[in-house]
Amino acid sequence: MYTWHIARRLFRHNGDEQKVSRPVITIATLGVAVGVCVMILSVCVTLGFQHEIRSKVIGFGSHIQVVNAETLYKPLDNNPIMITSSVLDSLSHLSGVRHAQRFCQKHGMLKTDESFRGVAFRGVGAEYDTTFLCRHLQEGRLPVFSDTLSSNEILVSDRIAKQLGLEINDRVYAYFFEQKVRARRFTITGIYNTNLADFDNSFIFTDIYTIQKLWGWQADQYSGAELLLSDFSKLDFVAERVSEAVDHATDSYGASYLSTTIKQLYSQIFSWLDLLDMNVWVILVLMLCVSGFTMVSGLLIIILERTNFIGIMKALGADNKRIRHIFLFFSAFIIGRGLIWGNVLAAVLMLCQHIFHPISLDPQSYYVETVPLYIHIGYILLIDVFTLLVSVMALVVPSYLISNIHPARSIRCNPTDQAAPRF
Repeated sequence: MYTWHIARRLFRHNGDEQKVSRPVITIATLGVAVGVCVMILSVCVTLGFQHEIRSKVIGFGSHIQVVNAETLYKPLDNNPIMITSSVLDSLSHLSGVRHAQRFCQKHGMLKTDESFRGVAFRGVGAEYDTTFLCRHLQEGRLPVFSDTLSSNEILVSDRIAKQLGLEINDRVYAYFFEQKVRARRFTITGIYNTNLADFDNSFIFTDIYTIQKLWGWQADQYSGAELLLSDFSKLDFVAERVSEAVDHATDSYGASYLSTTIKQLYSQIFSWLDLLDMNVWVILVLMLCVSGFTMVSGLLIIILERTNFIGIMKALGADNKRIRHIFLFFSAFIIGRGLIWGNVLAAVLMLCQHIFHPISLDPQSYYVETVPLYIHIGYILLIDVFTLLVSVMALVVPSYLISNIHPARSIRCNPTDQAAPRF
């Protein structure tokens, strides 16, 4: 197609450095590059923040929980459910489920000579996936998570340790209130920190056997089972399958099974994360408007400055449609170069942040210490393609200015004359 070849020759032509269009092309390219860079960074930062917070919440509560139905109405009461090895195997083999594990939970109080604090003891067994705890372990080691022996070891958060003045290997008393007060003495083997204040201020991890015996439950009774999924995006699909398999079934003790998702347990957190998408859309629209406006103004200047060229092309028999295609291809080349530079700039900035962490955040407010990034190649390609299409489509209407240029008048026009041509 000759229009494409002509547009490419115009784009590569460097003999018009004195013309106004040369800096205009540079400005248009920079406008597109900066806009694309900001859009990519906005999407990657938002995705990174959502992924980081979501992974921490899931670390404390898993993707799906199978519990006693009465737990939803009486969360602090004694509501065990039977989770045998066969039940655990059946849950772990459901489509989309990566891992299944048991847990027991009981509220109590840690007390030192100077202070005390109410906490939630979360007992886990030998099959517990410790990836999350290992990633956020700040000091020491994990307790021995046994389902047959009480280790009397606990993992506390950095916040609780500082509030109570506790350190590794310290011994602390825990009190549990029922009909009578029951006391246990634990040894602190590790300290973790996730920067999620609501969770760090509450959860203490220990072995499942200790919590089970504190409740006085049978050997096959637990607070419930946690299911970890392979893909968070399939949460609703897997939750429906789990619900069909276990909901409203009863165990040997007469308790009813009920499944609930992490979104239902912590709906406020996930609703807040979903609101971040609106901020991204606002940034994308603003950057597209800036890039489009820069390209429209640049195209108008380019057309006006190449009036002689347009007149000669018309005199040689080219119609308005073909000439418009030439300038649209020319603009597409400018946008393409801006996209390349924008992607390169965004990649460099993200690489610097990933390696050196120059931008830090207050974990008290943002729950993370540095700006998180999550690179999704599909979204980046979508931004590039959408920016190219929207910018070119925005130039279609201004390109119709070419139809008002008459060959006879434009050829007589002095190409070095800076005055606007007559139409």
